[in-house]
Amino acid sequence: MWSAAILAGGRARRLGGLDKSALIVDGVAVIDRQLAVLRGRARNIVLVGFRGPGPAPCPVVDDLTPGAGPLGALVTALRSATTDRVFVLAGDMPFITAPFVEYLATLARAARAVVPVSAGRWHPLCAMYARDAAAELSAALDAGERTVAAAVARLQPRLVTDEELAPFDRDGRLLANLNAPDDLARWGARATRAET
Repeated sequence: MWSAAILAGGRARRLGGLDKSALIVDGVAVIDRQLAVLRGRARNIVLVGFRGPGPAPCPVVDDLTPGAGPLGALVTALRSATTDRVFVLAGDMPFITAPFVEYLATLARAARAVVPVSAGRWHPLCAMYARDAAAELSAALDAGERTVAAAVARLQPRLVTDEELAPFDRDGRLLANLNAPDDLARWGARATRAET
């Protein structure tokens, strides 16, 4: 069994500080889309660093290393996990699907990390981890590493190739994230629900 952690504490500087988890995609908030995929599959779900204006839809874990960016949030997710395997998901990825997450979970039985790679780009914030990988990632953080992919590379992850991703990503948006205004336009995201 595995648990899940949604990393929801980013500052969203390129989006003027918007709460990315509250962005609306196809009429549904990103966080609600993610929870719909994870509920009933993950043993439990936590939000790392959630700072939304309203009540959190599931338990919140405070970042153990504030200001350490995504790598610090990843370490927090693993240190707070209650299962041996943890699915870690960036809070700005609205298009993850249940079949894809379940596929990663099957691969995680034989690896300390399972990381999708699309067009040569690693996606370590949409990946399965062994909880005990926290020690190595924390050591990397303590040594001054801030790049998540570089730290995760130390785990010798099982990489999920473009060919493996293809059946789960027929429309090319599975691993899309909402980082900048152009991303919002490309994926039809809004800061609030459209007026009806």
